[in-house]
Amino acid sequence: MNEEVRKRVDEEWKAQVDKEKTQAQKDEAVYHQPTFTIFLSSLGMQAMIALGKLENPLTGKADKNMEQARFLIDTMTILKEKTKGNLSAEEEKMLEEAVYNLQLLYVQEKNARS
Repeated sequence: MNEEVRKRVDEEWKAQVDKEKTQAQKDEAVYHQPTFTIFLSSLGMQAMIALGKLENPLTGKADKNMEQARFLIDTMTILKEKTKGNLSAEEEKMLEEAVYNLQLLYVQEKNARS
């Protein structure tokens, strides 16, 4: 994608988000501003669903998908490595604990299957 197209798409994206924020304010609705913490929570919840620890909201069942769980945990591990030194203490602690706990649950699940 050339730089001119990239800039146009970025500008259109920003304009659309501003429009949605303004509309939410007019409707007195909540506009959920994405944060790194919310992003981490989302990845963690997806991993917990894949580990079968939480009910999948789409199926209403606790299904396991160990490949997906491993992918999500590995993704969070990459984030931990790539964001080192750029996170607040709270964000860093949350990410560290999430990765540790998910890795622990993953190993426990794999051992239980053996």
